[in-house]
Amino acid sequence: MTSTIVIVDDDPVQRRLAEAALTRDGLSVAAYGDGPSALDRLAGADAEPVDAMVLDLVMPDMDGIAVLKSLRERGADVPVIVQTAQGSIDVAISAMRAGAFDFLVKPVAPERLAKTVRDAVKVARTNLAPAETAARGRARLKPVPVELVGDGREMERVRRLIKKASSSDIPVLIEGESGTGKELVARAIAAKGPRAGRPLVIVNCGAIPDNLVESILFGHEKGAFTGATEKHTGKFVEADGGTLFLDEIGELPLAAQVKLLRAIQDGHVEPVGARAGRTVDVRLISATNRDLIAAVREGRFREDLYYRLNVFPILTPSLRARADDLPALVAHIAARQAHRAGRAQEPVITDAAMDVLRSYDWPGNVRQLENELFRAIVLSDSGMLDAADFAHIAAQVDPVRQAAAPRQTAPNRLLVPAPNDAVPAAPDTGNGADRQWQPDTDPHRLPLLDADNHARALSDIEADVIAHALGHYDGQMSEIARRLGIGRSTLYRKLREYGIGEPRH
Repeated sequence: MTSTIVIVDDDPVQRRLAEAALTRDGLSVAAYGDGPSALDRLAGADAEPVDAMVLDLVMPDMDGIAVLKSLRERGADVPVIVQTAQGSIDVAISAMRAGAFDFLVKPVAPERLAKTVRDAVKVARTNLAPAETAARGRARLKPVPVELVGDGREMERVRRLIKKASSSDIPVLIEGESGTGKELVARAIAAKGPRAGRPLVIVNCGAIPDNLVESILFGHEKGAFTGATEKHTGKFVEADGGTLFLDEIGELPLAAQVKLLRAIQDGHVEPVGARAGRTVDVRLISATNRDLIAAVREGRFREDLYYRLNVFPILTPSLRARADDLPALVAHIAARQAHRAGRAQEPVITDAAMDVLRSYDWPGNVRQLENELFRAIVLSDSGMLDAADFAHIAAQVDPVRQAAAPRQTAPNRLLVPAPNDAVPAAPDTGNGADRQWQPDTDPHRLPLLDADNHARALSDIEADVIAHALGHYDGQMSEIARRLGIGRSTLYRKLREYGIGEPRH
């Protein structure tokens, strides 16, 4: 069933941006320019169910806080995600006190907004926590069985590690690229073992403003700071007896890392402004897509905290490493996305379409695959998905295939000693004048001079390096970018700039 989301923002540009982000995510959207119109939608005689609301705080006549209070007075338990350009702690506390599910500071990335809305809908539909708890953004979910798709070697390894991790309360650190299913692995661990059936509290550390981290994690007392008019229990207390999942742990500021270390060591948390702390019993799972070892070396992450978290590491494989699982993943995701798009039947994936999907390196991993399949299903006029339905994927693959082929360049002319029988009798002057330029046939050595014995332009040498890397790493763009020490966007820009994979003029 498609979820219905109400957007309330007096700025038409912000309204359209939010609507586009949520529509792309497969959600049904109704947008309003003021609070009264949105409230009428929720309270009218012909009102339809609403799953969540995205609400701007600063609006004329009736601001967001007034809308939140009105919703609470009417007994509406719809989760509300607040958006505002005023990211102060006073504003955040006011919004959460009025019943907001989450608090986002503009500008908000479309992916972040869509994920927050999905989380809000998920919490609201579980009915496993009181309405007030859901409205205040406490993602207090009881673990449910999790399905991990794929029977390849990598997924079997992950399943074995999940089984071992679930048998105890050992701290787990899940590492892997974005979109590889780290949260899914955390849910699978929490759904098994001695804490199965107890609360699972999820915190996205990368989405919390730095000045709110301690309050969100450990809570605060009434009057602890300006705007703290009520006592707030933190996520550690909410997870007491269950599991706390700290996603994007590498984004935590250093000041919060100190208190987190103590909470892990002693099970002791101190709310902001409290005279005494309390002991909690929490099983901790954390996840990151960053290189925490590098962060430790650079002083951005505490070494002692790293070793406390990384007791039982689990690496989630990229989709590139799960080639054998791709057909099963495509079938599973396509069936789910077809249901999400309101299609009566599951789509048929042709062999040509699978060839296109196999040839792509999927930098966004499973999350990107989900989005691509959903778009293809929505835009398809039939129950069959062919290669033409993934034309934009094929457009990115074809240049890579062409670039991986050998390029026609000038003969390799490197500074190498001539064979012994070709060395002139003149003594070595030490300045290299007695060396001869000889053609080099090693395909892994790039030419420094052109056919006229002049130094080649740096841009030509760089183009050859990139073309060689494309062939050497079989067109795996993420690996190529990493090995060359550049970003993926820079790599794609240079492919276009140098005409690699295209006719060069």
